[in-house]
Amino acid sequence: MIDKQRLAAKCAAEGVTLTGEMLDKLDKYAECLVEYNQKVNLTAITDPEGIEDKHFVDSLLFASRPEVAGKLVDVGTGAGFPGVVAKIYKPELELTLMEPTGKRVDFLRWVCGELGLTGVEFAKERAEEAARKQWREAFDVACARAVAALPVLSEYCLPLVKVGGVFIALKGASGEEELAAAKNAIAKLGGAWKETSRLKLPGGDERCLILCEKISHTSTVYPRNGGKIAKAPLK
Repeated sequence: MIDKQRLAAKCAAEGVTLTGEMLDKLDKYAECLVEYNQKVNLTAITDPEGIEDKHFVDSLLFASRPEVAGKLVDVGTGAGFPGVVAKIYKPELELTLMEPTGKRVDFLRWVCGELGLTGVEFAKERAEEAARKQWREAFDVACARAVAALPVLSEYCLPLVKVGGVFIALKGASGEEELAAAKNAIAKLGGAWKETSRLKLPGGDERCLILCEKISHTSTVYPRNGGKIAKAPLK
């Protein structure tokens, strides 16, 4: 399906080393994704190099960060990016894939079984509801890719992160503008911006990884219900 040598070379150019076993699992993941996508809409990207660049390299640049360790929740994971790729790269991660759409959760269960991944939990939940249950401040790391604008995304993710943990948003070229609009919201939720990494994918697309530390407990006022979060993002 994918060109494993080509993917390995692209990752090596970014300082990310992939083993043969990782490459085999990523190849299998791509096959499963394209096969399942014929019956359930998971991704618009189905060509091999598009999957390599926009799904795998993108996710691996996140997964290779030293902060990605311990208990990770991937919020609104969709087809499993970046969470499943992170688990392939760092098998020791305790991964929770959080996704409200049942058909996508069915795919995630199936593909993790096909890939032989263990230590994965599947949460068919909206993040703002999960954070009012057993998942509140339960994770070392929360991540999300292409889910919502950063002021909204922060309210979904930061309540899930324990004090001392991190929230990492995978954003496109406008990430720094979103951060400027979200800094007050991040502070209200117990977070503090720490670092922004600007990256370029092999195809030329720009990416921003925005890393926020959780420095204090999130007020029980947050998260609000989904309608309020969407209509009146925190400022």
